[in-house]
Amino acid sequence: MKKFIQEFKTFALRGNVIDLAVGVIIGGAFQGIVKSLTDDILSPIIGLFAKTNFNDVSCTILGVEIRYGAFITAVINFLIMAFLIFLLVKGMNKLASLGHKHKEEKPPEPTTKLCPYCFSEIPIQASRCPHCTSVLIESELPADEMEQLPSQS
Repeated sequence: MKKFIQEFKTFALRGNVIDLAVGVIIGGAFQGIVKSLTDDILSPIIGLFAKTNFNDVSCTILGVEIRYGAFITAVINFLIMAFLIFLLVKGMNKLASLGHKHKEEKPPEPTTKLCPYCFSEIPIQASRCPHCTSVLIESELPADEMEQLPSQS
């Protein structure tokens, strides 16, 4: 039983679970604000065009009342919540990325070069072109490669 309780504590106190719990609580509180926005502000404005409270817009089919106005209000609530959560997550990601400095990646060292005579691609260490057999003079080589060449005396 102690092992089970220890596993539960490990699970419950992980960062992701706590973040999720905080997110659910904030989301629940925020939902009340969004619901008030749609019920008290947006629905009456839309209702101006329908000449009635938009939540009360309905039609009757075979004696059954279909309240499509309430459904559309719920869809508007969802879209507003989804958009605001998107903005919240985007902002949090931006804040998280501010703390991390991106290291400038050095471009990889070149492994090939062009022969100045035939313009074929050859290994950077080559002192003779395998395509045209030209001897590459030292001035065409990078300085660190000239040091590696045997002296020509």
